[in-house]
Amino acid sequence: MSSIKTKIANLSELVMFQHSIFSLPFIFIAMVVASHGWFGWELLFFGIIEAISARNFAMGVNRYLDRDIDALNPRTKDRPSVDGRVSNSMMIGFITVNALLFIIVAYFINNLAFKLSIPILFILGAYTFFKRFSSLAHIILGISLGLAPIAGVVAVSGDITLWSIYLAIGVMFWVAGFDLLYSLQDIEFDKAHNLHSIPSKFGAKKTMLLAKVFHILTIVFWTLFVYSAGLTFFAQLAILLSAIMLAYEHYLVNKDFTKIDRAFFTVNGYLGILFLILIIWEVI
Repeated sequence: MSSIKTKIANLSELVMFQHSIFSLPFIFIAMVVASHGWFGWELLFFGIIEAISARNFAMGVNRYLDRDIDALNPRTKDRPSVDGRVSNSMMIGFITVNALLFIIVAYFINNLAFKLSIPILFILGAYTFFKRFSSLAHIILGISLGLAPIAGVVAVSGDITLWSIYLAIGVMFWVAGFDLLYSLQDIEFDKAHNLHSIPSKFGAKKTMLLAKVFHILTIVFWTLFVYSAGLTFFAQLAILLSAIMLAYEHYLVNKDFTKIDRAFFTVNGYLGILFLILIIWEVI
């Protein structure tokens, strides 16, 4: 039993399971808005499974393909994929199980969800490949998480609405923006190993400026989402508070690069949860 617990703990650390918090709120924001309230226990269960399996798949692919790079980086050399706590065969099995789970659950949601499931998995797996030849990898990561609200509205209504596209684009710029800031930690490593990141190509100052632009665009598209969906006070408050939290995130990073972890995990984690709570109040 202790061996099973250890393996589960290692897999959880491998994919940083606790960071599923970034995508989950925006799936449920879309589901709440699409259903004009409560969407049912079945879709709640399916939504959680889809979000977790999709992220596990994406992170599993990333860790498996990046294990040679991670072994060289002092920041990542102690990951379970590098130090042997999770074997290559276990990672492949983990990736396969989560991909199948994602596709199977999509089948039970509706026809459109099932049709989109495999293309979505390809997009989720693309991030690791892109950063080996293109600085657009940050955008690919943003698109991966931006699919969350699209998945949410598809699950409820079986189609894709204009407001969900605005919400998704906002999530894309939000994630790409904070990934730019997070990538500042590896700027020298990326340069030394010819990895294609925006910080290694354009430097820290231009990266922080671009991250600010991305987060301004985040607020613009989330505002378009609010008005396109016909939402009012609490949704508008969610946009205002999101803008304040993103500004605080940039303040932390500009003041001290050692605050990147705090900005990345704490501020962005609370942002998604607060956004969801306010949308629930708005709709219900």
